[in-house]
Parts: sequence; C-alpha cells; structure tokens
Amino acid sequence: MEAKTWGFRASNASSPFNFTLPLNFGKRPTDLALSIFLVIMLFLIMISLGCTLEFSKMKAHFWKPKGIAIALVSQYGVMPLTAFALGKIFQLNNIEALAILICGCSPGGTLSNMFSLALKGDMNLSILMTTCSTFFALGMMPFLLFIYSKGIYDGDLKDKVPYGQIAISLTLTLIPCTIGIIINSKRPQYGRYIVKGGMIIMLISSVVIAVLSAINVGQSIMYIMTFHLVATSALMPFIGFTLGYILSAILRLNERCRRTVSMETGCQNVQLCSTILNVTFPPEVIGPLFFFPLLYMIFQLGEGLLLIAIFKCYNKMRTPKDKTKMIYTAVNDTANEAGARTMVNGTSVAST
Repeated sequence: MEAKTWGFRASNASSPFNFTLPLNFGKRPTDLALSIFLVIMLFLIMISLGCTLEFSKMKAHFWKPKGIAIALVSQYGVMPLTAFALGKIFQLNNIEALAILICGCSPGGTLSNMFSLALKGDMNLSILMTTCSTFFALGMMPFLLFIYSKGIYDGDLKDKVPYGQIAISLTLTLIPCTIGIIINSKRPQYGRYIVKGGMIIMLISSVVIAVLSAINVGQSIMYIMTFHLVATSALMPFIGFTLGYILSAILRLNERCRRTVSMETGCQNVQLCSTILNVTFPPEVIGPLFFFPLLYMIFQLGEGLLLIAIFKCYNKMRTPKDKTKMIYTAVNDTANEAGARTMVNGTSVAST
C-alpha cells in the first residue's frame, strides 16, 4: 500500500530513472487553486462564447449535420489512428504507446472553442461539435480503447473511462453557453463586451495556468522530455489540425467551418487523459508518463497559438489589398457612370 501513495520513490517500467512525484501531489493548496481556477475560468469563457451563438443557426447545423458528422469522423477516426500509428513509428514501449493512445481517444474540450473564436470560425458549429463529441465519448472512448489497446495492455480499459468527468465536461459546456445565448438574445448590446472580456480572460488565464502548472509539476516533467515523446506530442496536434482541415475541404465545407473542424480535430481533452492514466495505473508503473498529457497540452496550445498568429498576419496583409481593390473598383464604377451620363447628354443634345 505504501508504494501507491503520493510522494513515493520507486523505479517504474516507463523510465530508466527512479521517478519521484512531488510530495502530496494532487492534494496541495496549489493543486486545489488550479482546479478551482480552471472551473471558474472555463465557466466565464463559455458564457462569452455563448454570446456569439445564434439558436437559429445552431438549429440549422443540427438539422443538416454535415459539419458535425465530419468533425466526429475526424475526432474519433483520425486522432486514435494517428496516436496508434505514431506509437508504432517511434517504436514506443507498451506503457508509452498506451498513454499516447488514451490521449488520442480523448475528445476535444473547450480549448477548440477558444481557438475557433480566435480564428473567426463558425462558433455555432464549434459548440455543437464539442457537445456532440463529448456526448459520444460515453460510448466511443471505451470502444476505441478496447479496439486499439489489444496487444498493448492486458487489462480492461473500458471500465476506466471517467463517465462522471465526461458529464461534468458536458455541464460546463451547455450551462454557461445557454446563459450566453440568453444574454445575446435579451441584451445583445452587452454581448460584444462579454466576448471581448472572455478573450482577455483566456489570455490572462493561459499565463496563470502555465505558472501554476509549472509550480505544481516542478522538474518532474523533464523526465518525459525524450525525443520520441516530444516528437509524438508535437506531431499529434499538427496532424489533427491538418487532416481535419483537409477532410472538411474535400467534403466542401466553407472556409469558416474548415477552420472550426480543424481546431476540433487537433485539440484533445488532456484532463480526461490524465484521469484515465491516474485510475488505470499506480504511480510506480506509469511513472513520468503521468505528465504526458501536460506535454501534449503544451504543444497543442503552442501550435494553436501559432496558427492564430499566422491567421491574424494573413488577414492584415490581405486587408490593404482588398481595400485597394475596392477603391479601384469604386473609381472605375464612378468613371463608367460619368461616361454613361455624358453619352446620354450628348445624344440628347444632338437630337435637339
């Protein structure tokens, strides 16, 4: 029993080191502060995202669910297969491959909604996709883990799916979004200020979360900074973003929906992944791979922010050209109208 308590020091199968978790990890004041902060932050951000939604447009997406279907295929088809393939390509050991597979089977959380808003995606589709993918996780996660974990893990992962946490994720999506929709319909003049406030909260909270996570984890994350794990963490979100966009482009979604599906595909719910790893393996077995979801989150967040920066720069470069083209077109139209009036006046003068 002693070996399974927090703060142990023991060898493990996933690392050549003697790995030590921080003392009382998960029960310290900073851990509690991070959990409370995350819940409050997510609630406020989802209210702001709800203010961008329109019930009529959400209803249209629901009755013509092409975008939702594409996102579900991407989320539950592309990402688990990508995780499984990367485990084979980099010849990971069983526990490493299983940790990555669990991450690949965890559906995207609210981070995809934030990225979609920053990329001017279709927020109505984004919220519906997150809701549907989280709901389908109740059945798809145990099924996918059962299929892909054959030959990797001898136990039964189906019983390890955190159904309670999935239900909480749904609640943290639906309730604040509903509040936002009500605010947008009853007091639309406040909606844009709430959305801007949500973006500011997201930026500030990203810094706070990074600081608290660094304090909580300390140097323990350095144990998983191996080439193959870093490469896998970097490639998984990149492949998800890319294939999600390509698949939606092939199936002829519009540009806003393509960006939305891309974000929904590449973003994984690292909280679900951490929970499954925690309840499946004792610390002396999983070792530093307990922190793999955090490593994935770092690359997921970094690549998403990079895509947002590229998108913003592209829009700024394109806007002056569009304005020049509009001015040129307006001048030509004015000149053509003036010429037409001259011709009409000349004809009328000649006839008189």
